[in-house]
Amino acid sequence: MDLQLFQLDAFTDRPFGGNPAAVCPLPAPIDGGLMQQIALENNLSETAFLVPLPDHAEADFHLRWFTPAVEVDLCGHATMAAAAVVFRKLMPGASRIRFQTLSGILTVARDGDRLVMDFPADRVEPLTDLSRYARAFGTAPIKGVRGVRDDVLLFKDEATIAALAPDSAVLRQMPERGFVATAPGDSADFVTRCFFPNHGIEEDPVTGSAYCIAAPFWAAEVGKTRFHARQISARGGDVWLELRGDRLFISGQVAWVMAGVMTLPDMVG
Repeated sequence: MDLQLFQLDAFTDRPFGGNPAAVCPLPAPIDGGLMQQIALENNLSETAFLVPLPDHAEADFHLRWFTPAVEVDLCGHATMAAAAVVFRKLMPGASRIRFQTLSGILTVARDGDRLVMDFPADRVEPLTDLSRYARAFGTAPIKGVRGVRDDVLLFKDEATIAALAPDSAVLRQMPERGFVATAPGDSADFVTRCFFPNHGIEEDPVTGSAYCIAAPFWAAEVGKTRFHARQISARGGDVWLELRGDRLFISGQVAWVMAGVMTLPDMVG
């Protein structure tokens, strides 16, 4: 069985920046266990699997995301990468596409050289006990909030975020999916770094889904609904955000890196 496989870097305009994702368009569904094996083989933070839906009534494709360790219910950068593959290879005349996912119907539209994703915005709850985060990060956050999946932790400034060296062993003892460290930015409205050791990702380069909580947090902090954020991982990436009620529009660019074929024994088909 031969499967098409693409690798793209999301939230950047150049290869080797942003966050790499693999995209595997499928003619028909395959077993979830096999998807997990393929994601582990790719060894990227996410591999996205696309299956076309025949009637296109509610959505155009079924979309699933896998880290090397688990399936997740929402992923931003791999959705953006999957959309780029659809726009260039599968539906080149389309201006908007719809994905059926574990987080409902997600749409992606073209906007010049950017792609714009329509995602759910999280409701945030304040965190009252910040002491355990001080143990994990080596310095105490100023405040924190919890969303559906991740915690957002506010630190003093961009230099503090850049210097963080969290203890992944301590983070793995916590039940949260991820930890989003943030602070006011020097060249952006705010900066982030994101850590997901419970999902097999020590630090994610640029994390689209993390802004589903980071944007509402900052909206409450500063009274704005539009932001330019920069994730200051080693690879780095830029994210543009707009809150509209309970929806968050996440924009970014995508760089193509490679295309190929994964050849698997027929017995797994």
